[in-house]
Amino acid sequence: MSELYTSQAVRQELFAEADEVYASIKERLVSPEWIALENGPLERRMKPEGDELVRLLLQSHYTLRGQAKPVKEVVGADGRARTHIREGTHRNVETIFGAVVAERDAHSGRGLSALHPVDADLNLPEGKFSHEVERQVALAVAQNSFEESVKLLKRTTSASVAKRQAEELTQRAATDFISFYEKSEFDASMIEYTGPLLVLTFDQKGVVMRTEDLKEATRKQAERKLRKLQSRHCRGEPHGRKRMATVAAVYTIHPHFRTATDVINGLRRIRDVTPKEKPKPEYKRLWASLETSPQDVIRDAFDEAKKRDPRRSKRWIVLIDGDDDLEKWAKRAAKEAGVEITIGLDFIHALQYLWKAGKAFNKEETSELENWVLDRLENILHGKVSDVAAGIRRSATLRGLDEDERKPVDKCVDYFLNRTHMMRYAELLEIGAPIATGVIEGGCRYLINDRLDVTGARWSLRGAEAVLRLRALVGSGDFDEYWDYHEQQERQRNHESRYGQGMAPRMRLSTARRHLRVVS
Repeated sequence: MSELYTSQAVRQELFAEADEVYASIKERLVSPEWIALENGPLERRMKPEGDELVRLLLQSHYTLRGQAKPVKEVVGADGRARTHIREGTHRNVETIFGAVVAERDAHSGRGLSALHPVDADLNLPEGKFSHEVERQVALAVAQNSFEESVKLLKRTTSASVAKRQAEELTQRAATDFISFYEKSEFDASMIEYTGPLLVLTFDQKGVVMRTEDLKEATRKQAERKLRKLQSRHCRGEPHGRKRMATVAAVYTIHPHFRTATDVINGLRRIRDVTPKEKPKPEYKRLWASLETSPQDVIRDAFDEAKKRDPRRSKRWIVLIDGDDDLEKWAKRAAKEAGVEITIGLDFIHALQYLWKAGKAFNKEETSELENWVLDRLENILHGKVSDVAAGIRRSATLRGLDEDERKPVDKCVDYFLNRTHMMRYAELLEIGAPIATGVIEGGCRYLINDRLDVTGARWSLRGAEAVLRLRALVGSGDFDEYWDYHEQQERQRNHESRYGQGMAPRMRLSTARRHLRVVS
């Protein structure tokens, strides 16, 4: 960082224009016109005035920093000294307060690229937008469409950012997502205080993509299928528009002990006289990826889990919706990680199959149907999956259901019998573990449905991946820590790596006076 040895006279000269604007604002604040204003109009008038004042102060600071000199010879990463100095070169920087000009010396040599040590001292970005503008764009885009984000920035800052620029800044902002989590460590002092249950949960969700960013198999399948109508898709015709995102969550939780009857009472909205306080997930990390393969996302989740349980003292539980591939990939990742897992099937998915089968025996929207479903669900929660499946199939035979009526029944029974090994609800309830995938379902809604799955949206792979990463950082509560890391990585990429020994020289401001240019 700069060592500040500048004189009082230089400082006064630099900030003269800002002082004039400040005095002008004070004059208007006591003028009859402004005194007559109500609070709202007064604040709206003050906002641009204040931003302009801060912009001038920032400009003066940039000009001051531009006078700094390296304390030693400037040597590039190529090992060659930059002995030629060209004073007064400048670059534009768009800040949240408006545009400023950064003046600095360029250090170069014959046939050598120029280096600007002042840029490194300020950690200026590669493009014209400051890191704070990039941060504001990232936060806005994580919650809103690009169009709305640009409007929001215009209302809340004095930066001028177009939609295409916002898209580029979003991708740049998410650059260090993977390395941030690879290098992050879980606070070892907190491990013993976190719950004994370590939960990993996964799901997949489709995102509508631009044609060029679809996976090859999806694109070819859509191309091979002839459409019956030109203006719309008919039932059963593949749209060929979506690419699957893999969603993952990892968290610890304390046991929540309840019985099968408690679960059924919860579904019936029957509240206990003394309700049990439900523990909340701890240190939840949630993320999704379109770009990374599902197998690698799941491996990353197991790597994240290992940080939270380095001594393997917790009970590892994997919750999924019954997808065969997710089960296969989770088992493979567990084997590679050398950990034992208990795989649980989301009981809400099992319940949905029961409802569909129950309609073959009972009229819809009747208490008889509800009782039929919940009675069998309670037996399933007690671990009697095979008995329930056999009973349902036997009832269908005894009632003489025809082929169409039996379809949902057979589908339900087959689903249960093929996943009996995952329907270990009695065991999970006994240890107080969750039996539903509400966390990952909510994660799919937050990461994808609420932002990427909007009407008319067609995403590029890079754009969608960047938004997913930023939303994951915000949703996991890691954005501020990530941003500090990102700015340091930017400094290393854009500046330090260009100098000898990977380090930009320190800068010093002297009392020597030079022509000072203040940009209005």
